[in-house]
Amino acid sequence: MVGRNNGGMNDNGNMMKALSNRSQHVVHLTHNDLDAVGGDAIHRMRYDTEGVFTIFSSVGKFSALLSTVAGSPGRGDLLSISDLGFQKGSVEKLKKAKSNGWRIEWRDHHRWTEEEAAAVEKAGVLLHIDTEICATAIVARDLMPGDAKAAEVARVVCDYDLWRHTDPRSKVLGQVVMRKEYRDHVRDVLIRGVFSDATIEAEYASIIREMEEQIEHSIRHTTVLGTKYRIAFAPLYGYPSETAHTIRDRLGTDIEVIISDNGRFSIRSVPPISHLIAREFDGGGHPPAAGGTFQFTFFDKVRFFLLKRTRHFDDLVRVAESL
Repeated sequence: MVGRNNGGMNDNGNMMKALSNRSQHVVHLTHNDLDAVGGDAIHRMRYDTEGVFTIFSSVGKFSALLSTVAGSPGRGDLLSISDLGFQKGSVEKLKKAKSNGWRIEWRDHHRWTEEEAAAVEKAGVLLHIDTEICATAIVARDLMPGDAKAAEVARVVCDYDLWRHTDPRSKVLGQVVMRKEYRDHVRDVLIRGVFSDATIEAEYASIIREMEEQIEHSIRHTTVLGTKYRIAFAPLYGYPSETAHTIRDRLGTDIEVIISDNGRFSIRSVPPISHLIAREFDGGGHPPAAGGTFQFTFFDKVRFFLLKRTRHFDDLVRVAESL
C-alpha cells in the first residue's frame, strides 16, 4: 500500500524514533518543491509493495537530516536521496549510513565537482547526476523506464523546474506544493497520473491572490546595487521565483537575490553564475537559479527586519562582479 508522508518532523529525536519504528523499506530523502514531489510520486509507483517513508527537506536542513538517517538502523533497506546536491560532510554521513546497514542511491541534477562525485561513489553509493534534466526525470528513467505515466509526470515537473513554462499545468502544481500542507495531495494525484483536481484549482486561485500582494510588498523594499551587473536585493514574503521574475521584468536587473529573515536566500541570474555565487555562501544550485545563506548575527537580523538591508549585500556584489 502507498504510505503517507512521514517527514516534516522538526525534532531529530522524533525523526530518529520514527525511522527506527518504520515499517517501510525505502526511505526517500528529498527536497521540498515540485521536483521532489514528482520524484516521490515515482518512488511510490515503483516501491508500492515495499512502502516509502518520505522526508521532505530544505537545502539548509539536508545535512542534519542525512545525519539523522545515517544514525538510524538501516536493516538492509534503501536510502534514496534525490534533488539535493552535495554538501560538506556528506561523505562521512554516507559512510556512517552504510555502516548502519543502509543501501544508498543518490539522484540529482545540480552541479557537482568531479571530486565530490568520486568521493560519494567511493563511499559505496549508486550516484546518478544529470544536469540537463530535472531530478524527477532521473528518477523516472532509473525506477520506471518505459512507463508512460511516470514519463508524463517527469515531463510536467521538468517544465516547471527547468523554467521552460510551456505546459500551464506545471506552474499550477509548482506553486501549490509551495504550501507544504498540499505536498502529499499533489504527490498522491501524480501517482495516479492526474495533474489537477478541485482541491488544486481552489488552492491555486488562493495563491494567485496572495502572491500578487506579497510580490508588491517585496518590490517596495528592493535595493539595486552593482556596476558590472544590476543586482537586486529584496526581502522574501513568499514565492521567491515569481518575485525574482517580476523584479527582473520591471527593473531590468541581471541578478535577483530574495532574502528570508533568517539569512537564507534564493538567487536568480541572467548570466549563468547563480550556482557559483551561492557556493561562496554555503549553498549551490544551477547556473540560472540557486540558493545560499547569509550568516546573520542578531544585529544583522534586526537591521534587516527594520531597514531591509544588510552588510552582506556588498559581499555578494563583490563575489558576483569578480566572476
